Amino acid sequence: MLRPLPLHRPWQSLSLSTHRIGFAIARRLAQDGAHVVVNSWKQQNVDQAVATLQGEGLSMTGTVCHVGKIEDPERLVATVSCREMGTEPRGRKRSQPDPPSLLSWTALGLSPYNVSKTALLGLTKTLAIELAPRNIRVNCLAPGLIKTSFSRMLWIDKEKEERMKETLQIRRLGEPEDYAGILSFLCSEDASYITGETVVVGGGTPSRL
Repeated sequence: MLRPLPLHRPWQSLSLSTHRIGFAIARRLAQDGAHVVVNSWKQQNVDQAVATLQGEGLSMTGTVCHVGKIEDPERLVATVSCREMGTEPRGRKRSQPDPPSLLSWTALGLSPYNVSKTALLGLTKTLAIELAPRNIRVNCLAPGLIKTSFSRMLWIDKEKEERMKETLQIRRLGEPEDYAGILSFLCSEDASYITGETVVVGGGTPSRL
């Protein structure tokens, strides 16, 4: 008997960025059966991501979200929550979804940036305890050096890239797609007994969390 897609549930929704890591995750989760809501502070980024992924036959919508405008995060949460709770905007019920899984991610390798991100490690532990009675799992992913525009200062030239590779047990820099599979796993029923954990996706980067 064939197993269904790991995230094939009615109206399971996830909110993700339209850029690099977020885009790779959005594609993978949708491939695995989820409905994904992408977001960006620029409408053109939302439109491009939605058009690209819908063009691949994936279940995808999007909305603008600028954290400096209070109405934008509220609209994003409402969009995701509406689908997750099995309702449409006008209040019509859909089939009851399975209990959700919450994930956040922090980063390794950029010290000033990481000071604020470190708070997510403690938040993950706290929320996992608080939400467990509601059958909601909370986990965190910590990427190592993933090749994105944000980390380009660390691999912009060949010499810098080679120096970075020498610090890794797997002698290459990560790609956004390296990150997407483990996140899909943590969202799936295969990870139903995992909560409060931080998983490092860093190619063997020397770290202790």
